[in-house]
Amino acid sequence: MRQAAPLPPPLPAADVCLIVEGAYPYVVGGVSGWLQDLVTHLPDVTFSILAIKPTAAPLPFRLDPPANVVGVAEVALAPTARSPRRLPDAPAAAVADALVRFVAVGGGEALGELIDRLRRLPRVPHAGDLLAHPAMFARLQRHYAAILPKASFHHYFWAMRTLLGGLLAVLTAPLPPARVYHTISTGFAGLAAARARRETGRPAVITEHGIYLLERQIEVMMAEWIGDQVDTGLELERSVRDLRDLWVRAFSSYATAAYDACDPIVALYGDNSAVQRRLGASPTRLRVIPNGIDARRFAALPDARDPQRPLVALLGRVVPIKDIKTFVRAAAQVHAHRPDVRFAVLGPEDEDADYAAECRALVAELGLDAMFDFAGRVRIDDWLPRVDLLVLTSLSEAQPLVILEGGACGIPVVATDVGSCREMIEGRGLDDGGPGGIVTPLVNPAATADAILRLVEDPRRRRMMGEAMRRRTIRDYDHATIIGAYRNLYAQLASRP
Repeated sequence: MRQAAPLPPPLPAADVCLIVEGAYPYVVGGVSGWLQDLVTHLPDVTFSILAIKPTAAPLPFRLDPPANVVGVAEVALAPTARSPRRLPDAPAAAVADALVRFVAVGGGEALGELIDRLRRLPRVPHAGDLLAHPAMFARLQRHYAAILPKASFHHYFWAMRTLLGGLLAVLTAPLPPARVYHTISTGFAGLAAARARRETGRPAVITEHGIYLLERQIEVMMAEWIGDQVDTGLELERSVRDLRDLWVRAFSSYATAAYDACDPIVALYGDNSAVQRRLGASPTRLRVIPNGIDARRFAALPDARDPQRPLVALLGRVVPIKDIKTFVRAAAQVHAHRPDVRFAVLGPEDEDADYAAECRALVAELGLDAMFDFAGRVRIDDWLPRVDLLVLTSLSEAQPLVILEGGACGIPVVATDVGSCREMIEGRGLDDGGPGGIVTPLVNPAATADAILRLVEDPRRRRMMGEAMRRRTIRDYDHATIIGAYRNLYAQLASRP
């Protein structure tokens, strides 16, 4: 019989426990970079990290936690293989009922009932102890018969085992002691925060960079490994139509539980607050704290623009979600009117080599080789002083910092209407100093080219928009102000009884 691995020693109490799924400290950039920056700039606050990862296999740290991080606790979603221990039938059946009910309906009440029933077990269970119990199997059979009688029970069983295994892992792992619990998403991290709120009585807060639930819904709908199991025929309405709906329903349940537990519920920009409200978050708890940059870093950069040959640049990775091809096609239309304009893509090409090759081929096909540069990974401090206009043609963004970095240098921007781009470019109010650029539709080379030409051919307007962008960046997105907002938030939450 395989012996259970010894539990790691408990972490010291921290001011804040950061709960993160699939990111810090195993990944560089994105949310991980944001967390590293936050912790580094709050040296007087102590943090612990509850890091949720797929399996128990070791993962190397890609980021070194700063000195004010007292420890990192890991939670593996997939149960490790071991012989199950016998649990009493009646309490195990009660937990099985509560598990299925929570996945089906979600919310804080159902999660609280599940946590209470888990507490009544004679010992803290391993996920496998419950998943292998006959009462759990019988409950899954009834659930399957009620919602997916035409699907494969084999596929249903393993989907539920995966969902419930992760859920149980999060609800039974040791919780690091802290005065405040801060999750960076809903999902399993949000569940851990909701559990901490109920079990410890300490406040929980959530900051969503993107909307986790919507991202998981897209993944589930596109996932080939789930597959369609049910012939829906002519039936239009069904509570759960297929395994995809089962997965989406589960993540919706997890999200509502997190929203019920967390106060405040933070988004990076207003549109995402509206989405959170639509997904069940209480309007009275919603708050916007954007990302910020240190604009002083760019204040001393020289102006190296060439007034005779304007430079239009896209700063981003050469990947499909950045829609580089729309930028290339827009460049061709601009070039037909203004052959003096130069174009550059500033970003690495190694993430999707095939797509990068297609983009280069499109440049050659459109006859743009002489005025179009794929510069690769660059130091933005070297390039931004030379740029007259920034362009983003992305299909999806949250709050792209490149707009703020360009804004700090007085560079206007043409960007698609995704994420917080419109809010950053046009401001949050009716009288907000004028736009800092032009917002365009997605996948629209003609509209992008028209916006570029309007600014290239009107230097005065370009300067006015650049200055509006600079003022807004300094006023609304100052890094020190954003860090101060989290310092104040932590202090307020920690002082709650």
